[in-house]
Amino acid sequence: MTSSELKSRLREVVKERLPSLGGGETPKRLTRLLEIGEEDLSLAKLAEAHWDAVAILTESGIEPKADAIYGVWASEIPGRALRLRPHGDGFLLTGSKPFCSGLGIVDRALVTVNDPKSFLFDIDLHDQTDQLRADLSAWQTDAFRDTNTGTITFEAFRISHLRRVGGENFYLNRPGFWQGACGPAACWVGGAAGLVSYAKKSKRSDPHTLAHLGAMDAALWMMKSALASAGAEIDALPDGNAMVLALRLRHVVEQACSDILHRLPRAYGPHPLAMDEQIARRYHELDLYLRQAHGERDLEGLGRTLAGKEETAI
Repeated sequence: MTSSELKSRLREVVKERLPSLGGGETPKRLTRLLEIGEEDLSLAKLAEAHWDAVAILTESGIEPKADAIYGVWASEIPGRALRLRPHGDGFLLTGSKPFCSGLGIVDRALVTVNDPKSFLFDIDLHDQTDQLRADLSAWQTDAFRDTNTGTITFEAFRISHLRRVGGENFYLNRPGFWQGACGPAACWVGGAAGLVSYAKKSKRSDPHTLAHLGAMDAALWMMKSALASAGAEIDALPDGNAMVLALRLRHVVEQACSDILHRLPRAYGPHPLAMDEQIARRYHELDLYLRQAHGERDLEGLGRTLAGKEETAI
């Protein structure tokens, strides 16, 4: 899909209202994210962020704007936080934020600001466009290119205090933060499902290829089972801290997806990655998307919690 086709399909998809996190149908929510990931990972990446934003706003008691497509822009680089300064009855926002997906596609974004304090704001991207500057030039891979991921720069952008979502540290401390962290994992599973579907349609049937196919199918079954289990656990304790659950889920899904990425070219050779545009794009997007897991940093956070030596996981 081109960016325009992606935007059109995204607008169609996000008309759906997914079951709420912890509302008794969380497995259905995760399954729907999986299905969209199997359709297209760029679509899933933007749709998951929109529905995450809707969940965040709902959790804060704010009604999402009708017909608006939302993004969540929360990436932080140490020493390069956005700066917030008082101005009249609101604030001025200045600085740059990287890894913002949906530039020119989404209508609004929930944006984290950590200087001088940690706050979250709901920003209308059609407002004060002369104070906003989007830069896509740093994105050097074709993977997720159509999501328009880049850096947004705010130049003395005015924000009303009414656009603040929750109180100080709301974004990280709310119950839904770790519940929502399971959403990208569901999209990863969908991306892997598309690769396994390709493998099942292949006419190659030598013993080594079939062994890899069996292993990939088993990995996909395990991930789907893990998603169902995670959804059920969230529903059982909707107000609980889901950090351990989310880190467990993201780890096992990352490992299983990585195994599928390893096996596919070993089983089917260079053809799918060199001659099949859709599979090559899916393969590289899944590989990149998995980097939203923080690897050993997340595992350290999980281990510290299990050992009773809690520190904030990043």
